[in-house]
Amino acid sequence: MSSKEFPHLFSPIKIGNFVARNRIAMAPTDTSTGNADGSVSQRTITFHEEVAKGGCGFIIVGATTPDKSTGRPTVTCLAADEDPMIPGLANLAEAMHRHGARCAVQIQAPGRQSAWPRKGLFSASDLVANLPGSAGHEVVYADDVAKGKSIREMTIEEIYDMIEKYGEAAWRIQQAGFDGVELHGAHGYLIAQFMTAYVNKRNDRFGGTFIDRMRFPLEIIDRIHKKCGADFPVGIRYSGEEYIKGGRELPESVEAAKLFRDVGAAWIDVSAGIFDVPGPTMDPVYYQQGWNTYAADAIKKAVDIPVITTHSLRDPSYCERILAQNKADMVGLSRQLIADPYWADKAAAGKTEEIRKCISCLVGCWQESLMIRREMRCAVNPAVSDERFIHLKPADSPMNVAIIGGGPAGLETARIATLRGHKVTIFEKGGELGGSILYCCTVRAKDNKMRWYADWIRRQVKELKVGVRYYAEPKAKDLKGFDAVIVAVGAKVKRPQIVGINLPIVGTFQDVLRCDVKGCVHYPAKGKEAPLECGQTILVWGDHFGAADAVEKLGADGKKVILVTESPTFAAWMEPITWDIMMKRFAGGTGEMVKFKAFKQPVTVMTKTSVGEIRANGEVVLIDSNFNRTIVKVDNVVLGDMVADHSVYEELLGSGILCQEVGDAGHIKNLRNAVTEGANAGLAIDDQLRLNANKVLISHLPTEVKL
Repeated sequence: MSSKEFPHLFSPIKIGNFVARNRIAMAPTDTSTGNADGSVSQRTITFHEEVAKGGCGFIIVGATTPDKSTGRPTVTCLAADEDPMIPGLANLAEAMHRHGARCAVQIQAPGRQSAWPRKGLFSASDLVANLPGSAGHEVVYADDVAKGKSIREMTIEEIYDMIEKYGEAAWRIQQAGFDGVELHGAHGYLIAQFMTAYVNKRNDRFGGTFIDRMRFPLEIIDRIHKKCGADFPVGIRYSGEEYIKGGRELPESVEAAKLFRDVGAAWIDVSAGIFDVPGPTMDPVYYQQGWNTYAADAIKKAVDIPVITTHSLRDPSYCERILAQNKADMVGLSRQLIADPYWADKAAAGKTEEIRKCISCLVGCWQESLMIRREMRCAVNPAVSDERFIHLKPADSPMNVAIIGGGPAGLETARIATLRGHKVTIFEKGGELGGSILYCCTVRAKDNKMRWYADWIRRQVKELKVGVRYYAEPKAKDLKGFDAVIVAVGAKVKRPQIVGINLPIVGTFQDVLRCDVKGCVHYPAKGKEAPLECGQTILVWGDHFGAADAVEKLGADGKKVILVTESPTFAAWMEPITWDIMMKRFAGGTGEMVKFKAFKQPVTVMTKTSVGEIRANGEVVLIDSNFNRTIVKVDNVVLGDMVADHSVYEELLGSGILCQEVGDAGHIKNLRNAVTEGANAGLAIDDQLRLNANKVLISHLPTEVKL
C-alpha cells in the first residue's frame, strides 16, 4: 500500500537483514499488559496486532526485562528471562507478521528505575534516587514522607551476569521469530545509567572515560551477536541529550552512534532525556511536534545505518517532511499509535482528518496506568486495554437516545451509541460542541493540542449524522419520546458565599479562556461572547484544570498573577511530568526544550490559603491555614474551581425518565475519565435497558433475573 501524497513515508527500508515496507515505526511502548509472570497475554497480542493491521511497518515491542528478579520497568511488563516465555513471544510475533509488519523486542533492565522489586536495586554507581515522574518512583504511603530510594553499585560479576542475561533474552526473542531486538539505553534505565557521566561515577573498566562508559552496551551487543549470529539485527535506543548538568549532550551521542555502528548495530533509535528531568523524556502537552528531530538529524549525518526519530510526531505531512529533508530514515510513533493504531492506513488512504491525534496529556498511558502499577489506557481511545470497544456489536434493540450536553462525555456517548445503531440527538445549550475541551484552545503554551481532539470528535459526530440541537435546554416534558437520556451537562463554576463574590471585578476561568467572538475556524458559533478583558494584576482562586489554564493564558499575556489555593500543593491531581513543566513556567522558566516564551512575571503561588473577602476597590482579603490575614490589591479575581451540577439529572429522574449522568455532571473528572464514562454509557444502551440500584444504565440481564 502506498500513497502519492506521502512517497517517503510509504517507501521500503532495509534494516539489517530485513526490509520494512514503510518508514513508520512504533517506538517501543510499555503497555504493562503482560501476565504476572511476564509472559505474553492475549491483551498484549491484541494491542500490537491492531497496530500491525493499521499498517505500521516496523513495531518495536517495549519494555521486556531480561531478569525479573532484579527489575521490571512496570509490574506487568513482558519478560524474556526464561525459556517458557518463548511460546507467548512467538504468538506475539506471529500476530504482527501476518499483517505484514516487521517486529523487534526492546530489552530493558531498569536498574535504579525498577517498579518491581521496590528495594534492593542496583545501578552503575551508588546513589539515592527520587524520581516522582517515573514508574519506578519511590512508593510513599499516606503517613510517610519521601526519603529517596537507596541504590547500590553493581559489582563486576553482576555486570557480566547481566550482559549474559541480555544475550540469553535476545536468543529467546530470536527463537520466538522476531526480526531483531532493541536495547533500551535511554531515559535513565540500566544501560543509560552506564552510558551517562551524570549517573556513572565508577573508576573501573565500566566507568570514567567515554569508551569505558560505553563498554556495557558494547559488550551486550557483542554477546547477542555471539549467541544469535552476527547477522541478527540489534538496534539501540538512547537519548540524544539528557538536559541535565553532567548528562550526555549531543556531540557525545554522535560519537556513541559511530561506536554502535562499528560493532554492528542495525539501527539507532533517538530518544531524549533522563527521568531526573522528566519533561523531555515524556514530552507532555507543552512540547511542539517533532521538537527532538534535531538530534536524529545530527546523528544521521554521522552514520550510515537507519536512524529513527521520535517524540510528539502526529501529522503525516510533518513526518513526510522529516524524511524528505533527510533528517531521519524512519519516524517513530508511540503514543500516537496508542490513540490511533490505524494512523498509517489512514495516511496511506489520504484520510488524515480521520486520524485521532494523541493530545500528549500522559493521563491514560502514564499517570493513571503505568505509574500506579496498572495496564495502559488512553484518554481519547477507550479501546486501549478494553477490547469491548474494538469491534462494536450492533445493538439488539436500537433506541431513541437523547444526550443533554455536547462536551467530551456526551460526544463520546453519541459516537459509540450511533455506531451501534441507535438514533441519537444531542441537545447543546450553546452554539458549539466541545464543552470544557474548548477552554484549552486559547492556552498557547499547550500548542492547542486539545483542539485536535475537539475537532476529531466533532467530525465523527458530523459524519455519523448525529442530530444536534443548538441553544437547547430541554425539560422533562420535551424528552418523553426518548428511550434513554444521558445527562452530560458538565459542571458549574464554584462561587463561594463570601462578601464581594458578585462584584464586577469577579469573573471565571471560562470568561478568561473563552475563544474570540468569531469562534473556532472549523466550527464557528454565532453569538459568542468575547473573552474577559483583565487588568494587569489578577488573582486566580482555585485548584482545577480551569485555574491552571487561566494562569497559563494570563501569564503568557504578560499579566501579574497571584494563584490562591486551599490545597497544600497546587494541582497535586495533575499528571506529574506536566505539573513539573507547569511549575517551572510559573516560576519564570520555560521547561527543558519548551519553545514557548517565559512569563514576563513569575506567578505568586499561595497554598493553604483562601479568599475571605473581595472589595470593590480591588482589595482581596486572604486567610492562610494559621488564620493570618493578608490584603492584596488586584484588578480582577478569577474563579477557578468547579462543582458538579445535578439539577438537570434530578429533575429528569424525578419525572420518571430513564437517565444517567456522565462526565462532570456526576462528579469532577479529567478528560480520560469523561471519555471512558461516555463510552461505557454508549455501550450499555441496549435490550432490557434499566437503571440498577447504583443509578447506572445496564442491559442484557442474565436469563434468570426478572426485574
